[in-house]
Amino acid sequence: MMTIAHRSNPDRTQALAQQVEKFVREVIVPFEGDPRLGAHGPEESLVTELRALASAAGLMTPHVPRDGTHMTQRETAAILKPSGLSPLGPVALNTAAPDEGNMYLLERAGNEEIKRRFLAPLVAGDARSAFFMTEPADENGAGSDPSMMRTTARRAGNHWLIEGRKTLITGASSAKVGIIMAKADEGACMFLVDLPDPAIRIDRVLDTLDSAMPGGHAVIAIEGLLVPDEQMLGAPGEGFKLAQMRLSPARLSHCMRWHGAATRAQEIATDYACRRMAFGKLLIDHEGVGFQLAENLIDLKSAELMIDWCAGILDAGALGTAESSMAKVSVSESLYLVADRCVQVMGGLGITRDTIVEQVFREIRAFRIYDGPTEVHKWSLAKKIKRDHLGSAR
Repeated sequence: MMTIAHRSNPDRTQALAQQVEKFVREVIVPFEGDPRLGAHGPEESLVTELRALASAAGLMTPHVPRDGTHMTQRETAAILKPSGLSPLGPVALNTAAPDEGNMYLLERAGNEEIKRRFLAPLVAGDARSAFFMTEPADENGAGSDPSMMRTTARRAGNHWLIEGRKTLITGASSAKVGIIMAKADEGACMFLVDLPDPAIRIDRVLDTLDSAMPGGHAVIAIEGLLVPDEQMLGAPGEGFKLAQMRLSPARLSHCMRWHGAATRAQEIATDYACRRMAFGKLLIDHEGVGFQLAENLIDLKSAELMIDWCAGILDAGALGTAESSMAKVSVSESLYLVADRCVQVMGGLGITRDTIVEQVFREIRAFRIYDGPTEVHKWSLAKKIKRDHLGSAR
């Protein structure tokens, strides 16, 4: 089972990162034109096939080595970035959201029975999971503000009765493990459930801008769900604390994966600009094109350094709430610009699905919303600035 590593092994990490990159480029990229890819992500048969290939290569859940140690965040970055070179890479390698964040949370907060029953199948790649937190905005539920949560949990003997509605729940379709947040008299709580469950109904799968995640993003109704006491994660009222434990690493792992995707888009746009002739010379020799690719190089390096900085904060044992907010904002905005410039450099070809650049652009645009929009993070940081200033002025 996973435990957090207290030491790093640079040689091991570098070798594994190279294996992951080679696997994604040579084995996974050819599946990007597979007919089983749809608007709501890859079909389950494709997920199963890709994961079988990763298992055969010894690369299933590569950031969780067989000796049971969980890599540091800096090591994880070295692995997750190349896993993101294809939108299908994280799916195949079991480094995708929400599973990667859910595995981290269960390892840190679950007891041995929870780890055996819910975590082990996720690490093995035999199950996928869903995190049920976001609620419909039109019902004034918890969107980017978890304090507005309306899903309720009340005691019913040695069980909890859960009722409510959730939305934008990634991967709920075909998931086998669910983590549900609900509000009880004691405060927010977190529960583990086996899926599917007749009390958890998928009303519809939303048509969204992105299309990389299996199962898409669903609207969920929870009606009369009974969960035994032993399937509560932590204690009653600890739901927000547990969510914070998951939040910073999950934000950062998004940055890692999409850095790989943006790097791939830059490679494709660069290759195009170095082959395409226009107005008597190669596109890259036109300042308007060459400068955009140069700006991309700068933004990719800046994002890489921001990821590494935040990973170091987390590896030092800090919760990293503010730091992960800064990283999430900076990296998501920078990588969006990278993807946008790649589309622009490629012109008409850039907006077609003849290359993966168009999808990378869509996915990274959605990334600016995942785990909190840019504006929410800036608002949170502004509150911290005010709090710190007023505190130091006393």
